[in-house]
Amino acid sequence: MHYPSKIGVLRLPEVMKLVALSRSTVYLLIKKNAFPKQVKLSTRAVAWRQYDIETWIESRTNTGE
Repeated sequence: MHYPSKIGVLRLPEVMKLVALSRSTVYLLIKKNAFPKQVKLSTRAVAWRQYDIETWIESRTNTGE
C-alpha cells in the first residue's frame, strides 16, 4: 500500500487559511464535489488530510482557475 509522504490532518481554520476561502465557500465546494471531503476524527470533530489539501491547491495552480 502506498502512503503519501506527508501524513497529517488540518482543522478548518488551518484549511481556510491555506486556501484563502471562507467556511461557507469550503463547504459549498465540498457539496459540489470540487473540494476534498473531510474525515471524521471523532463524534464532533472533523479534519482534512494535509496531502489532499496540498494536492487541491496544486491542481488549482496548474489549471489557472
